[in-house]
Amino acid sequence: MNRYGTEGRRGRRGATALLALTLAGGLLLTGCGGGGDASHGAKDTAADSRGGSAPVPAPDLPRGGGEHRYDGGTGTGGTGEDGKNGDSHEIAPDPDHLSTFALDVDTASYGYARRTLAEGRLPDPATVRPEEFVNSFRQDYDRPGGDGFSVTVDGARTDDEDWSLVRVGLATRPAERRSERPPAALTFVIDISGSMGEPGRLDLAQEALGTMTDRLRDDDSVAVVTFSDEAETVLPLTRLGDHRDRVHDAIDGLEPTDSTNLGAGVETGYETAVEGRREGVTNRVVLVSDALANTGDTDADTILERVATERREHGITLFGVGVGSDYGDALMERLADRGDGHTTYVSTPEDAREVFCEQLPRHIELTARDAKAQVAFDPETVAEFRLVGYDNRQVADEDFRDDRVDGGEVGPGHTVTALYAVRTRPGADGHLATATVRWLDPVSRTPHEESGDVESDALDGSVWESGRGLRVTATAAYFADALRNPGGDGGSLPGAPGLSALSERADGLADRAEDEDVRELAEAIEEADRLA
Repeated sequence: MNRYGTEGRRGRRGATALLALTLAGGLLLTGCGGGGDASHGAKDTAADSRGGSAPVPAPDLPRGGGEHRYDGGTGTGGTGEDGKNGDSHEIAPDPDHLSTFALDVDTASYGYARRTLAEGRLPDPATVRPEEFVNSFRQDYDRPGGDGFSVTVDGARTDDEDWSLVRVGLATRPAERRSERPPAALTFVIDISGSMGEPGRLDLAQEALGTMTDRLRDDDSVAVVTFSDEAETVLPLTRLGDHRDRVHDAIDGLEPTDSTNLGAGVETGYETAVEGRREGVTNRVVLVSDALANTGDTDADTILERVATERREHGITLFGVGVGSDYGDALMERLADRGDGHTTYVSTPEDAREVFCEQLPRHIELTARDAKAQVAFDPETVAEFRLVGYDNRQVADEDFRDDRVDGGEVGPGHTVTALYAVRTRPGADGHLATATVRWLDPVSRTPHEESGDVESDALDGSVWESGRGLRVTATAAYFADALRNPGGDGGSLPGAPGLSALSERADGLADRAEDEDVRELAEAIEEADRLA
C-alpha cells in the first residue's frame, strides 16, 4: 500500500472563507441520423439560470503557506517520476482549501490511447490526460430545466485508509431537436498533407463528411478549406439547400499532397468563416488533421494569435478532430484550448460518423462560455486533496469570478466530470465540500452560477460498490493513472489496484453494465495489462 504526504499546518480562517464562498455562489452512435442525446465522445448526461440575480462578488480569500502535497508515496512532493508528466499532485495550501479549473469536454486522449493499445503499444505517458479518460463516458447526472448547469457531488472510499474519491458532475440541458437549433455554419479545415494519405486518415474523414452533408439542414452552411504547404479555400461558406452536390464534389476531390502548414490552414479557415458569417448562425471552425505540423508556424499560440480578433469578436470556436496513428496530440489540444473549443480523436469509420454526424449537428449551439468550476473543501473534515488531471486547465482561485479570465465552452447535452482524491480527517463528520460552476451566457455574456454540496457520510461505502457512474469514473481514472506511471506498483492514486486487478474489476463492470463503451474500456485495460 502506498504512503502519502503529511498534512502540514492547519488554518482556521479557511472555515470563514468556505462559508463566504458558499453564501456567495447562487448555490457516439454508429450511424448518421437520429438517436438519443447520449453519445460517446461528447457525453450527454437546478433550475433555469436565466433571469437570476447577479452573483455576489467573490470574498477576499486569505492565502497561506504550508502547502500540502500528495506525492504518491515518492516523498518528492509531486516532483518525482509522476511529476515529469505534468501532474504536480499539489494539495491546496491551508487555509483556503480551494480548487479552481476551467471546464473541459475533450476526449481525444482516451481515443488516442485506445488506438495505440490496439496497435500493440503503450501510449506515451505525456499524451495521457486523466480528465479526458473520465469524460469519455456517459453519466446519469440530473439535468437542469433550463439553460445552465446542474451540479452533482458524490464519492466513496478507496482501499487506502482515510482516502476517498469525490466526484463533481456538471450537466447541461439536453440538446435541442435538429429542427430547433440555430442554423450552423461549419468551416472544415482539412489536412491534405502527404501523411494524411495513410489509411484511416483523409479517407475516413471524407466518408463521414459526405454522410454528414446529407444529414445537415437546408439552412446550414458548409465551407471547405484545405492545407498542405499552402492553404486554399476550396468551397466558401455555402448554404446547403440545393447545393449539396457542390459540397460532395469538394469533399470527394480531396487528395493528399505535400507538407503540413497547419498555421496557414487555421488562418485561412477563420478568414473563410468570417467572410461567410450570417447573423443568428452558430459558426465553428472544424480542424481535421494529424497535427504533425512541419511547415510555417508550428506553435499553437502563434497560430491562434493571428486569428485572435476574429475568434473574440465573432465567437467562432475551434473543434479539433485528430486522426492517425502518429498524431500531434499536444499541438491539437493546445489549439483547441486557445480556440475556445475542444478535441476528439477518431480511428474507425464508426468513430468518424459519430463525431461528424451526431456530435457536430447536435452540439453546435453553445450553452455556456468561459465556464469554470471551483470546489471548496471544508478544512474541518478534509485534510488534503488532489484534482485528478486538468493540469492544463487550472485557474487561479482569485480568478474564479474574473470573467476576463478564459474558461471552457460547453454545449447542450454535455456532462463534465472532475474527480478528486481526498483524505478526510479522523472521525470526519458533517459538511465535506461545496462545488460551484460559473459561466457566461453565450449571447448576453451575463454571468450565472450554480452550486452543490456533499456531506462526509456520502463516503461511507466502497468505490467498488458504488453506483455505475462512479465506478466507471474511478475505473477510467485508475486506468489513466496507471498509463501515466508505467512500471509503478498500481499508479499514484490512493487505492490504485494495479492493471491486473483493475482489468478484472472492469470486466465485471462491463458484464453488469451491458454498455459497449464500458466493454471497450475493459478491453483496453486488458491490453495494457498484457503490454505492461
